[in-house]
Amino acid sequence: MLEDANLKLSSVLTDIMGQTGQHILAAIIRGEEDPSVLADMALRRAASKRDALVLALCGRVSEQHRFLLRELLVMIQHHDQAISRLDKEIEERLLPFEKQIQQLDAMPDLSRRCIEILFAEIGWDMSPFPDAAHLASLVGICPGNYESGGKRLSGRIRKGHHWVKAILVQAAQAAARTKQTYLSAQYQRIAARRGGKRAAVAVGHSILVIYYHMLKTGQPYQEKRADYFSELDRQHAERRLTKHLERLGYQVTLTPAQIV
Repeated sequence: MLEDANLKLSSVLTDIMGQTGQHILAAIIRGEEDPSVLADMALRRAASKRDALVLALCGRVSEQHRFLLRELLVMIQHHDQAISRLDKEIEERLLPFEKQIQQLDAMPDLSRRCIEILFAEIGWDMSPFPDAAHLASLVGICPGNYESGGKRLSGRIRKGHHWVKAILVQAAQAAARTKQTYLSAQYQRIAARRGGKRAAVAVGHSILVIYYHMLKTGQPYQEKRADYFSELDRQHAERRLTKHLERLGYQVTLTPAQIV
């Protein structure tokens, strides 16, 4: 409707239903047409975009546009109120599991909404699953294992549970933006070799495995730190080189160098 009235509000504001957007839309519905007056209603960071707002608000708003904008805003308000009621109902139903939710919330960027979706779709009782691999297989977030003649032909994940996979990938992408965490390091390590999509699926799988073990054992989240993989690489290199020298007939004793 805004585009039809030649109002380019969405080109300037990140969220047209934010406070600035709502103030401007309410004024347009009341009949205000002066772009400068409308732009002066910008709040906080949006105020720095005043000049761009003036240009974006040079439109042609008719009475028909105002009527339909009013109806659309009433509809949005109705849906917002319904969402609030649902959020309150979900919160009340999950009160008995607040301890588990607080524990899971310690995972980097695993939001409460993500936890609520995981609770709704796969539950909090992990006893039906013998191990984390069975849960990952049910969800469909473990790599495929299509082989023929001993040669792996595909690692594509199976269909599984669409909603759980989507929220795990979303949580993985959020975790990738954290600083100095195990999940972020895992994402960057895989993304460098195989791309961001596969990295997000792999980290989503790790989040599900952590979710399983935390609920299964009741233990809190333990951060492995960002240097976990570099330390792992160092240990692998030590073992590989030691075995190589031993095969050549040497007796190897590793002694850390003294740091001066």
